[in-house]
Order: sequence, then C-alpha cells, then structure tokens
Amino acid sequence: MQTTNRQLRLQSRPKGLLAPGDLQLVESPVPELKDGQALARLKYLSIDPTMRVWMAADTYLPAVPIGEVMRALGFAEIIESRHPDYKKDDRVTGLTGLQDYVLIDASAKQFFQKVPKIPFVSDTVFLGVLGMNGLTAFFGMEIAAPKKGETLVVSAAAGATGSIAGQIAKIHGCRVVGIAGTDDKCAWITKELGFDAAINYKHPDWKEKLAAATPDGIDIDFENIGGEIMQEVLSRMNLHGRVVVCGFISGYTKADPNMVSLGTVIVKRLHIQGFLILDYAARSMEAATQLGQWKMFGKLKDRETIVEGLEKAPDAINMLFTGGNTGKLIVKL
Repeated sequence: MQTTNRQLRLQSRPKGLLAPGDLQLVESPVPELKDGQALARLKYLSIDPTMRVWMAADTYLPAVPIGEVMRALGFAEIIESRHPDYKKDDRVTGLTGLQDYVLIDASAKQFFQKVPKIPFVSDTVFLGVLGMNGLTAFFGMEIAAPKKGETLVVSAAAGATGSIAGQIAKIHGCRVVGIAGTDDKCAWITKELGFDAAINYKHPDWKEKLAAATPDGIDIDFENIGGEIMQEVLSRMNLHGRVVVCGFISGYTKADPNMVSLGTVIVKRLHIQGFLILDYAARSMEAATQLGQWKMFGKLKDRETIVEGLEKAPDAINMLFTGGNTGKLIVKL
C-alpha cells in the first residue's frame, strides 16, 4: 500500500467553469487505521453535475468548505479493516471524495453501501445504471407516472440520468423524444436506445424540429437542463401535463441561471415536482433490483465516458457543461 494519499481540495469557489487552481491536488499521509475504522482504495470516481452545485453554495447539502477534499461519489475496495461490518476486499460505493483513499468510520458509514460481485457486470455499473443516476431516473419516472401512448420529452437525453429515464419511459410504452447537444448523441439515443426522435438543440431550427417530433403535444417533461430549452418544452405541454424537475444544469455555471417563466404553468395547469434521490434512500435496493433486471434482459443500455487519472477530474467536471461526455462520466484511478 502506498503511504501517500492524493487529494483534490476545493481552494476557491468557481465562477463559471472550473479554472486552474479551483481544485488543488495535494498529498497527505494515508490515514492510520484505528479500531472501528476501515480503509478503502478508490478505483473509480463518479463525475456528476451536482458537484458543481456543492462547490458554490449551501443547498440540500452544505457547500464543501474551502480547503476540504472535494465531495464526490466513488467506488472503492476495502484494503484493511478494523470495523466489524467490513472485511478486506469488500466493495463499497458512497461519498468518497476526490482522493485515492478514504477512511470509513462510524460517522461515515451511513454514506457507504456494500455492493456485490455480479458475474459479467463491470464495477462501474454501480456508479451509473445501478448507482445514483439509475436510481434518480427510476424514482423520477415513478413521479412522472408514465402511461402507454403518452409523449415524454427528456433533456440532456444522452447523459447518465436522461438516457436511463428515456428508456424507462419506453418500457412503459411512451413515445420518447430526447434533447441532446450533438448529432452523434442524437443518433445514439435513437438508433441504440430506441428513442422515437432526438433533437439537437444546437441546430438553429431545433424548436421547429421539436414541434414536428411532438405533433400531439407533450404529456411529461423529464427536466434536466432548465432555461430556454425548458421554456420551449413547457410551451408544448398538454393540459394537466407533468413536469419532473431533476436538475437545471444550464444554470449551474452561471451567475444568472436563466430560469423559466412560470406563466405557462397556470395556463396549462401543469403539475411540477422536484425531487432528490436522498428522499428515496430506503428504497434503493428495490430500484436497483428492477434496474438490474431490465439491464440483464437488454431493456436498458448504457454508455460510459472514462477519463483516466485523479488529476484529470477538474477537466472531467467541466466536460459535463461543455457536452464532452456521452452517458456516464467516470474518472478511473
């Protein structure tokens, strides 16, 4: 085992995209193990839009303090344990932070979950389809309550959560239209994932194409972006439509987040509900079991973008906001 733990610590609150120095790579000793603790080595780090929120302000979790290890989800293996619930070679996911090693003790145990070894299933699936993104899509779609024949639009449709949400809607018999930022992403979600249509919002005629793809209006909006895209989707909602708000990624790097006008909500009598995956922690196994079955039988497909090296994590975070990834974004250590 190495004696040095590399860590990315938050040095300044970003303005827009991460700039050099916002996260600083430092080295510290690997913590010495005490009774009631376990030491885990990180294998993979999950890169998620909410990390940018954690850097900026208090929300559903306190902002990461300046000088502290940047908060992040990760996949790790126990390499040494003096904790009764963990043994060497156990695999865990949880709030590991951007670092090589993480210490798990009684206070941190609630933020970690052991994961099984499943034949022919990669470790990274526990950060994607069977991780926070899959669970978010699962419970978001439960709120949406899709019915056969309805039209659902999902933004950021080629991302880790949007791609799964759209496929779940297809399982329920919906017509699914995805909004993404490149022609390649649009081709992936239609040709491989089975979406009925895909709109590249960077094309000048994207609004006209959205209208053509939703001739009977929109019943459900699975919202990941916010801003102008959300406003256009809301304008095409049917009366009493449902809007499930998963995120507003278009505003995470802006001082003015460009939120939407809610006048349409009154006119269309829309039902809007936001949610956090934390609300469903007690049902995570139920959701993971169903997601795993769908994946096993080929009803859910996924794609990963892998970036290698802890030092590349800041660049990976920016990729979420520049459209540089398709599917789940992961840093491999």
